[in-house]
Amino acid sequence: MLEAIVQNRFAVVAVILFGIGLLNMMLQQNLMKKVIGFSIMDSAVFLLLASLGYIEGHGAPIIDEGSVNASLYINPIPSGLVLTGIVVSVSVTAFSLALIQRIYQRYGTIELHELLERAKKEED
Repeated sequence: MLEAIVQNRFAVVAVILFGIGLLNMMLQQNLMKKVIGFSIMDSAVFLLLASLGYIEGHGAPIIDEGSVNASLYINPIPSGLVLTGIVVSVSVTAFSLALIQRIYQRYGTIELHELLERAKKEED
């Protein structure tokens, strides 16, 4: 059991990080803390993708002129997915923070339960 955990250590850490981020998003009422939880979940997914593409003892997929054996290199596709995901994640985080700033300017709070109470009062 312990040996399996050590062999899959990156996947185990990714699951733990994803759980922390998910719990943070579900339990926190502060919108900033929800964005932080979402970023933790993103990092967990990136860690898992990067670890799936890594092969112990293999190098970067830069093939020299005389090299023919392609099995000595790691898979570059997960690395590309991770880089693309990071760019999207940073963009979504920046947009979320801009929205939170506008919400604070308009309502004076970023606590979700207070915002829902104000929305309910406006409906009545």
